[in-house]
Parts: sequence; structure tokens; C-alpha cells
Amino acid sequence: MGWAHPLLAAATHPVLAQAANPGQVSINFGDIGSGNKPTQSVLIILALTVLSVAPSLLIMLTSFTRIVIVLSITRNALGLPTIPPNQVVVGLALFLSLFIMAPTFDAMNTQALQPFLKGRMSSGAAFKAAQVPLKKFMLKQTRKTELEVFIKASGKPRPKDESAIDLATIAPAFILSELRTAFIMGFVIFIPFLIIDLLISSTLMSMGLMMLPPVLISLPFKLLLFVMVDGWGLVVRSLVDSFR
Repeated sequence: MGWAHPLLAAATHPVLAQAANPGQVSINFGDIGSGNKPTQSVLIILALTVLSVAPSLLIMLTSFTRIVIVLSITRNALGLPTIPPNQVVVGLALFLSLFIMAPTFDAMNTQALQPFLKGRMSSGAAFKAAQVPLKKFMLKQTRKTELEVFIKASGKPRPKDESAIDLATIAPAFILSELRTAFIMGFVIFIPFLIIDLLISSTLMSMGLMMLPPVLISLPFKLLLFVMVDGWGLVVRSLVDSFR
């Protein structure tokens, strides 16, 4: 084995030549903005970024908030705060959200994700294209009152139409609208069970059984009513129809 000059070794091995100057770090993202097909490293970075923010986006920018609140109120109205368990309620809300959001996700995939992965669209253009179907869904569920509040609070010039409103303005208005709608639906669901509790309480008081907990007597009647009217199916159908 012969001795080689350091400069000659660096010239024949590009990796060594880059390591010889530790003061500079160069990261190649594959010309994301030029419309070329993204490299594997870029796809990995984008995938990790999406996975890190996916729970927040799924909760706040989809139908998940309304569904999980209505299901939780229904459970409490029955007098069973822990049945079904939280995992079942959240899981049902998740799959219902995916079912309701399927057309929106398909449009985002067709208009933005696939063109970007195939190199026909830059990252910035893909991001803007993905917002269009999502904003359309959110604006359809957002009340004008909440939207006006955040348009004025943003301090920006008033957009010419709703499609020109940025996502940062629509998102909080959409969340407030979803909370309001969810509580209205929860109130309507709560009324029949409240009437049963009042009837049972009045009956027990008239019979002098004031020491007997009314909840213990009303629970079987509420469960019977809920099963007879196909309660869970009725609630789920109402939730799905509320988004259409």
C-alpha cells in the first residue's frame, strides 16, 4: 500500500472533499420549487411533517369536532359517562370523519398531491391547490357571523369573495361554528332523556321514595327508549346528514 497525498485523495473521493471543509453544510432538496419530481429525502421529510401535525389538523379542520362532542353528549344524556369507553367514542368519531371527508380528501389527492409527487407541480402550487377543496368544505359549515368576526379581526383588506379568504382566517371561524352546531344537536338529544328523569323523579317523590336515587330507576327506561328508537343509528344518520 502506497502513500497518497491528502489533496489527491480528496480529489478522487468527492465525499472526502466535502468532509474536508466542515464549516459548510449543503442540503439538496431536489429543486422542489422548480416542478421537478421530489427526491426520496424530501418525501420522507414531508411525511414526517404531516404525521406530526396530522392529529391537530384532523381534529380542527374536519368534521371530527362536531361528531365527538355529539357522541359524548349522547353518552352523558344516557347517564353512562364511561360507557361506551372513550376509545370507542373517539374511534367511531374518527371513522365517521373519514367517511364524511372522503370526497374532500379525494379532491385534495387528485388536484394537489398526485401532481406534486409526479413532478408536475411545485410544492407551493400544490399547497395552494390542496386548500381549495378543504376551504370549500369548511366554508359550507361555517356561519357567516363567525367568519365576519375573524375577517375584521385579521386587519386585512376584505376579500372579494369567500374563495379568496385565507385558511388561517377560516379555521377559527369553522371551529367556533362546529362547537355551536354540536351543542345545539346535543341539546336536542338531551331533551327526551331529561323528560324521563323528571317523570321518574316526580313519581318517586309522589310515592314517598325520596331516598331512592332517581337515576337508578330512570337508567333502564332511558336505555329501553334508546334501543327501541335505534338511538346510535339515529344519531349517526343525523350527524352525517348535518354535513350535507
